[in-house]
Amino acid sequence: MKTEPNYKNKKYAHFDRRADVNSLKTLIESPKWVAKHGFYPFIHYVIEFKKFNNKTKKLKPKKRHVYYSSHIDRYIYELYAHKLNEVYNERLKRDCTNKCSIAYRNNFDKKSNIHFAKEVFDYIKQIESSYVIIGDFTSFFDKLDHRYLKERLCDLLNVEELPEDYYAVYKNITKFSYFELDYLTKANNIKYKSLNKRERVLELNDFREKKYKNIKKNTKSYGIPQGSPISAVLSNVYMIDFDRKINNLITTIKGIYRRYSDDFVMVIPKNECSNIIELWKIVSNIINDIQGLELQNEKTQVYSVENEKLTNCNDLLFEECPNENSIINYLGFSFNGMNIRIRDKTIIKYYYRMRRRIRKLNQTTNRSKAIALLHQVYEKYSTTGFNRRRDKKIRGNFLTYVNRAQEVFGENEPISSKTDNHLEIINRKIDKDRLKRILAQKS
Repeated sequence: MKTEPNYKNKKYAHFDRRADVNSLKTLIESPKWVAKHGFYPFIHYVIEFKKFNNKTKKLKPKKRHVYYSSHIDRYIYELYAHKLNEVYNERLKRDCTNKCSIAYRNNFDKKSNIHFAKEVFDYIKQIESSYVIIGDFTSFFDKLDHRYLKERLCDLLNVEELPEDYYAVYKNITKFSYFELDYLTKANNIKYKSLNKRERVLELNDFREKKYKNIKKNTKSYGIPQGSPISAVLSNVYMIDFDRKINNLITTIKGIYRRYSDDFVMVIPKNECSNIIELWKIVSNIINDIQGLELQNEKTQVYSVENEKLTNCNDLLFEECPNENSIINYLGFSFNGMNIRIRDKTIIKYYYRMRRRIRKLNQTTNRSKAIALLHQVYEKYSTTGFNRRRDKKIRGNFLTYVNRAQEVFGENEPISSKTDNHLEIINRKIDKDRLKRILAQKS
């Protein structure tokens, strides 16, 4: 059944004015117009966050580069992402790999990472004796080879050369240009939130004058921007041959293979695999044959599962990688051979953010700010916010997700065990005496 593109009206400011997609449909749905369309530069910024390090057991600073497109360009990318997804879904059915690629799909009937993780863990439990290999690729989006991507697109669309409209989209997502967000805020002498209140980040005259000196370009023959509506779909298209070859190899020995963007898992029954080392050599050769793919060895983990006992055995395949904790971490969940829980790093992040918000509450001296922060603490970090609303939609919070996961995995799994006492922690951490004094102030 054909579906409609998921167009999204965004409120941020860019080089063009905000516009409802309905006023632009005639243009963006015209291949001739798209082929001649002049795409605006992306706006680039860096997200800094903290990621839990399993070795040090501490939060480690990390950076992620994000690019966002102009409003009209975003609608074009959303349309062509949808078109490619439709063809991609049909291709995977023919290749018998529909279950392998599980990220950024639009035909899984509301399934999420919870369902995909459960499927893998259930299979591990079912076969009792297996090898499990978890891995990911280094700087995945940053290393996608442009020529190879173009070949895969032509193959998917069954053409020798990309149609002019598809080529225009491909060209502007590979040889993309961008402005730094920091430059735009400084040029306007305002902060990011104030910048987004403007009709445009630069008036047209300013844009034309400043773009030659301040625009940056991806001059490399590889890399696509993370954050555009079409990047995720293109990454899946890039991996079509890889997924087919790996899936054929693993299913031949009655195993399963799944890939979520740059993360993958292989579950290999021991009684069907005579030599795991030789099997991995074949996998490595397939990886090496795909331009731009580089396995991140330090993050690749190998496990042996025997009758609910799970053992890390990295040294079986990687001499330079020591054996670590015997816990499989996959799609946000941890599995020790018997039980499934939310990953420790996810729980740590939840409590870290909760405590940070409570610390702000305990430090404020302003009554109205204290009321707002108190509301936020319970809405974002307790069951009070299960059905909290935002923009007229039910968004929920982290505990909504935990509750949903508990329902999918079933009552026998201790999914919610580490969040069951969250209210006790909130109530203990809030300085109630100080809060009472602040709330007693006159408005």
